[in-house]
Amino acid sequence: MSLEASSELILYRSEDGRSLVQLRASDGTVWLSQAQIADLYQTSIPNVNQIVSRILADEELSEATINSELMVRVEGSREVKREVRVYNLDMVLAIGYRVTTARAVQFRQWASTVLREYLVKGFAINDEQLKQAANSDYFDELLERIRDIRASEARFYQKLRDLFAATSVDYLGTSDIAKEFFATVQNKLLFATTGKTAAELILERLDIEAANAGLTTWKGDRVRKADVKVAKNYLTSDEVSELNRLTTMFLDFAEDRASRGLQTQMADWVNQTNRFLEFTDRNVLAGAGSISRSFMEVEAGRRYEAFDTQRRAADLERTEAEYVSELHQEVGRIAKSLKKGEGAKG
Repeated sequence: MSLEASSELILYRSEDGRSLVQLRASDGTVWLSQAQIADLYQTSIPNVNQIVSRILADEELSEATINSELMVRVEGSREVKREVRVYNLDMVLAIGYRVTTARAVQFRQWASTVLREYLVKGFAINDEQLKQAANSDYFDELLERIRDIRASEARFYQKLRDLFAATSVDYLGTSDIAKEFFATVQNKLLFATTGKTAAELILERLDIEAANAGLTTWKGDRVRKADVKVAKNYLTSDEVSELNRLTTMFLDFAEDRASRGLQTQMADWVNQTNRFLEFTDRNVLAGAGSISRSFMEVEAGRRYEAFDTQRRAADLERTEAEYVSELHQEVGRIAKSLKKGEGAKG
């Protein structure tokens, strides 16, 4: 079984800086070959092989800790593909406990704390380093990333749903009031940041003549129809930072009410949102805005079709131009070769 398709690389550098090992992470573990383990622990491949055999013979671990990976190596002028046996983290650590080198101790300590945390949680933080005043820039960068993750639409919706379920005496996850509120509070936070509702912002900034139709971010390698209907895709970096900051502040506000057991009806949460925005000196959206969501979706779809038609025409023109250029170059090479041949005959 190859591990290539669903894996990522984690780099580990030994404390002495003399060894850099690539650990291939997949399915909640990492995989190393015998050669990589030997380099990591400053021992030999035969020694690693003997230790693996003893571990399996003692039934400390099973063959399930071993897999295979297709590796490509350059030998002379050709590439050779070979299947190489790789070992997961349990086996790597078991080998490390039987290797008596300083490197083995260092890696076991790192893998048992930092690596395990990363594999389970998706992140690992050096708390003590971030507490140092000299590293305040790193802390600010981490905080900005956390805000961006917490303000993502899926995370925001999930957090609000949990908080309102805990604090609203009349909460029903499928009720029209709940659905309307989730859309309303997002609109209010966006309006407080930009002065526009989501629908207004999209139709104001969706420009088929602009590069990428006026979007600043999108999924994938090119703008698609679904991307043009997401208001956050049009925000500048400063607006994204402000919206993320405001969103996390609001979640803290709602979470604080939940932790104190304050019960609020769903209809009153709109008023609570307005109070929060007024307290933070933001503009408060009154009503639903001047453009409906349904009208925006139809108009944004129409504009996208026009933009996509122009883009496909430009792609075709560029492809044709590249073909003509390559054709001219080929004709030039042929003419030069013929001329050279005639010169030789003369």
